[in-house]
Amino acid sequence: MACIIAIVPRLPPAIDGVGDHSLQLAKQMRQDFGIDTNFLVADPNWCGQSVVEGFAVQQIQEQSSQALLQLLPTKESSVQVVLLHYVGYGYAKRGCPRWLVKGLEHWRQTATSQRLVTMFHELHAFGPFWTSQFWTSPLQRNLVRRLACCSDRCLTNRQGYAEIIARFSQGKHSQIPVVPVFSNVGEPENPPPLSQRPRRLVVFGSRGPRSRVYQQSRSALQRTCRELEIEEILDIGPALDFAIESINGTPVKSLGVRSPQQISDLLSSSVAGFFNYHTEYLTKSTIFAAYCAHRLLPVGVWYKGKDLDGLQAGKHYWLGDDYEETINLRTAQIIADRAYAWYQKHQLSVQARTFAACLHPQEILQLKAAKS
Repeated sequence: MACIIAIVPRLPPAIDGVGDHSLQLAKQMRQDFGIDTNFLVADPNWCGQSVVEGFAVQQIQEQSSQALLQLLPTKESSVQVVLLHYVGYGYAKRGCPRWLVKGLEHWRQTATSQRLVTMFHELHAFGPFWTSQFWTSPLQRNLVRRLACCSDRCLTNRQGYAEIIARFSQGKHSQIPVVPVFSNVGEPENPPPLSQRPRRLVVFGSRGPRSRVYQQSRSALQRTCRELEIEEILDIGPALDFAIESINGTPVKSLGVRSPQQISDLLSSSVAGFFNYHTEYLTKSTIFAAYCAHRLLPVGVWYKGKDLDGLQAGKHYWLGDDYEETINLRTAQIIADRAYAWYQKHQLSVQARTFAACLHPQEILQLKAAKS
């Protein structure tokens, strides 16, 4: 069995989207391709076990390049590949993990037989000059540039990010797989049509995205519920800092944090899922991915920008504040089916193959030959 080391900010039981993503991916690669993963958690304050769902876990004791190098494979190690799940703010408060990049650069210079594959979940922040993002963005960009140059392969979740990485790498990376995030709460087979589901709408996610739904998108939420004749609204996620008022007289039922299977069951028995997320970045949203994977109608609000990554408003998701048209269950089913079909092209099993081909291309070629 081939083995890799995956560097992540945190793993469960911590609530961390990148950690959840990396764990689900590792499980699928082990199942489909026999690739085992040893995790390296980069947060010294993480509280977890030395084995998580059958995967060995090591934890860095301090965020320094020296501490990192002690845990990376040497020339004599049987582990040939390191997979870095990169999101700057996961490894440093200001999103500038210089210790991480410096350590990996030094490792690549000495361990010439090993390979570094980087999955860029984020690149760099941006903002007006009075925010910290404005002042840290140049250093963040420099770190991404250095990582791209010392990586053997790069992947990311947005086409726009792939173009930036290609430019930063100065021609080293021209073929960069774009892998939109997959659903962290399951991918049910043959989800039922909307006509067979209760008139239920779901608001799912972490505190920030759900707060924006109720505080910034209330009129769009009201309109969506009215046009789809919603009879029940379910709020799924950590408790918010404010009471959620009823929508069109329909009370919102707060369910709190639920297990992935419970969430999957609730999504599979709902007709719509509401989100407030910039539509140019939908391929990064696990909330949107979950809605698509469960074949319900994703409903968002308009953000200035253009359609990207094969997604189109009115085709793959509905805008609740688009007052030129109304939505009904028949139209909702058409959009839900398109979103579901779009998702199938990069579901977890497809992504596992893409990552495996970047991590161990020879093993994947041999597997293909054996099956043919």
